[in-house]
Amino acid sequence: MPVRTVLNTTIEHVSILDEDGNFDADLGRDLIPDDDAVRLYEHMSICRHFDEIAFKLQRSGRMGTYPENRGQEAASLGAAYVLRPDDWLVPCYRENTGLFWRGLPMEMILLHWMGDERGNQIAADLAMTPQAIPIGTQLLHAVGLAWASKYRGEDRISCTFFGDGATSEGDCHEALNFAANLNIPVVFLCQNNGWAISVPTKIQCSAPTLAQRGMAYGMPCVQCDGNDIFAVAKVVRDAAELARTEHRPTFIEAVTYRLGDHTTADDARRYRDQAEVDAWKKRDPLLRLRNYLSERTLWDDDREKALAARAKKEVAAAARRAEEIADPARTDMFDFLYATLSPDIEAQRSTARTSSLGVDPTQLDDARSSGIEEAV
Repeated sequence: MPVRTVLNTTIEHVSILDEDGNFDADLGRDLIPDDDAVRLYEHMSICRHFDEIAFKLQRSGRMGTYPENRGQEAASLGAAYVLRPDDWLVPCYRENTGLFWRGLPMEMILLHWMGDERGNQIAADLAMTPQAIPIGTQLLHAVGLAWASKYRGEDRISCTFFGDGATSEGDCHEALNFAANLNIPVVFLCQNNGWAISVPTKIQCSAPTLAQRGMAYGMPCVQCDGNDIFAVAKVVRDAAELARTEHRPTFIEAVTYRLGDHTTADDARRYRDQAEVDAWKKRDPLLRLRNYLSERTLWDDDREKALAARAKKEVAAAARRAEEIADPARTDMFDFLYATLSPDIEAQRSTARTSSLGVDPTQLDDARSSGIEEAV
C-alpha cells in the first residue's frame, strides 16, 4: 500500500503589540477602544501594587504564602475583558487581574492565602470558582461547568487557566479529551511562563509548542504573546465565539513569564539565570501597555502619579478588610459542611466536645437540653 499523509497542521503565533511598541493595526483594529485600554492599564497597575502588598504581608508573617502574579497580568485580564459576565472563569492561582476585573473583592484573595476559608465564599453572580491549588484539577471542573450549560441550552461557556506544568498532568488530558469528543464549549488557556516551579518547559515537554498538545484531541490550537493584552483579547474572543456557536473547545498557549518566585516559599535565583529574568522584564505587559498609551497621548506622568496614589489607597483598604474581619464562629465548620446534621454531629456542634461522644451517653442529653449560645 502506498504511503500517504493523514495530517498536516500548523500552529499560529499571534502578536499585536510587541515589546518594541510595534502595533499591528489590522489585527488590533477596534479590538480594545482607547478608553478601555486606559481602564485596563489602570486595573493592571492596581493589581501590580496588590502583588507588592501581598508579598509584604507574607514576609511580615501576616499571611501564610503567596504566589506573585507579576509579569503575567495580561493573560487573565485579556480573557476576562472579552468574555461575558456570565461565562465561567475557572482559575488556578495567578489570575488576580482577571478575577478582580470580573468583580471579585481584593480581600478575598488575601483571605484565601491567610487560610481563611471565607476567601473562597464567592458570590454566585460572579461566575467564577475558587483558586485551584492542586495542579490541573480545575480543567475538569471547567469542562463540567460548560457541559452543564450546554445541557441546559444556555450559551454561556467556561474559560480555565493553567500553567505549563499542568499540561503534563493526567487531569489536563482527560479534560481535553472530554471537551473535544463531546463538543463542550471550553476555552483552555495555558499560561506558559517557562517554569513548572523549578523545572523548565523544555525538560517537561519536547514539542516546540504546548499549543500542539490540544491537536492530539482534535481541537483548534493557537499560540499568542501572553504579555500582549491585545493578542490575548483576540485569541480568547475568537475561541469564545467558536465555543458559543459550535460548542467547540480551543487550546490557547499564552507565552509569558513570572518575574517573581513561584511562591514566597520559593527562591528562583537557585535555578534561573538573572539574564533571562532581565530580558523578560523588558517584555513586561504593564510597561508595554503604558508605552502604547503614552505614544497616543492617552497617558502622562501626572495621571501615573494619581494612579499610584489611588492604588495605594484601594489596596490598603482591602488589606484592612482582610485583617480586621471578624473571627469565624466555631459552628461554621458544621453549618457550611452539612445540609442536615446527624444526632452525633449535632452533639459535637452544640457542646463543642468530641472526647466523650459514644462513651458518655449523657452528652447527647446535654446537647438536646443546651442552647448553642449557652454551650459554645
